Amino acid sequence: MKKQSILWSALLALLTLFSCYQPLIPDDDAGLPDGNLRICVSQLRQVPFSDPSRSTVSDACTRLNFAIYNKDGTRVKQINQQVGDAHFGNASFQLDEGTYQLVVVAHSSDGNPTMTDPASIKFTNAQGFTDTFLYYGEVTIGEEPLEMQVSLDRIVSLCRFIITDDYPATVATMRFYYTGGSGAFNAHTGLGSVKSKQDVKFDVTTGQKQFDLYTFLHDTTGTIHLTATALDTRDREVYSREFDIPLRQNYITWFSGAFFGGNGTTSSTVINVNINTDWSGETHITF
Repeated sequence: MKKQSILWSALLALLTLFSCYQPLIPDDDAGLPDGNLRICVSQLRQVPFSDPSRSTVSDACTRLNFAIYNKDGTRVKQINQQVGDAHFGNASFQLDEGTYQLVVVAHSSDGNPTMTDPASIKFTNAQGFTDTFLYYGEVTIGEEPLEMQVSLDRIVSLCRFIITDDYPATVATMRFYYTGGSGAFNAHTGLGSVKSKQDVKFDVTTGQKQFDLYTFLHDTTGTIHLTATALDTRDREVYSREFDIPLRQNYITWFSGAFFGGNGTTSSTVINVNINTDWSGETHITF
């Protein structure tokens, strides 16, 4: 009995040694389907796993999408994962020999993006837009199996809209409709690939005053035109204002002020704003 216990301990140690990057998945990868390309998400670059509040990939996102395309951009295979799946963060593909494009997307949307074309990976208003990370690279499959650990980079821009005054009693919903960014991105560049009309609503009956609005810019810097509208319980407009807000890829722009204290249905344009650090940094603007 003692010998069996020693053998099981030794086997467990070997499985732990050869399993994928441990902070991602607490268990070993035994049971992961066999394949000649095995992928492990080892890092989201702007969210280090050493951060105690986001110690694993599952703390930073709820969905992962792995897609393989041939050299012409035709999708060959795709694996979609959600938090709670047995091997979240690891994927295995069986591929013919040749060169392929590999795309890995991490996000927390309510659904999986459309990934038919790597040049336009698309989220929708119904799914919602969230913090999003991307890996893109070419892989060559030969006679020997290939194991990869990939690091993903944040590709979104974030406008953090904050209302500092009180809501009128009739307000139940805040709607944010914005253009100038994109709800889709090109996996080769990480930049926006279409001209989108992004539209999100928030129930504010709980008193919520901070709203995170994500987009994929068409360049590393850009400006969104935002219409913020307060609605009553019947979705009728109570108050509305418009803003032009400068953004930068992988940066947070904090945009705050007394929303109901300003002039309704007017435009407030922000110009000459310097944004100085990566999501490593933030810019605060008062309207």
